[in-house]
Amino acid sequence: MTSQVSAYTSRQIHFATLAIGATAKQMGVSSTEVFNRLKRHDLIKKLLFDCYDTLHAESIEGVVWNVMTALENWEKKEGASK
Repeated sequence: MTSQVSAYTSRQIHFATLAIGATAKQMGVSSTEVFNRLKRHDLIKKLLFDCYDTLHAESIEGVVWNVMTALENWEKKEGASK
């Protein structure tokens, strides 16, 4: 049986790690906090892995902006549905 992690390339995993760390730094929070918030909305897969081909060509600032914007939008949506 193939695990979810092995389905992704080492480049994708490295990219996701970099994106999470850079986003955490920009937000002034820990990488663990950003990881957990992204994981709650399945954005690690939906954004960082599924959109890897598009995002990895952007600047790190662009990637951070995309991550922060997606996270903000999903958390607003979650708050509205409660």
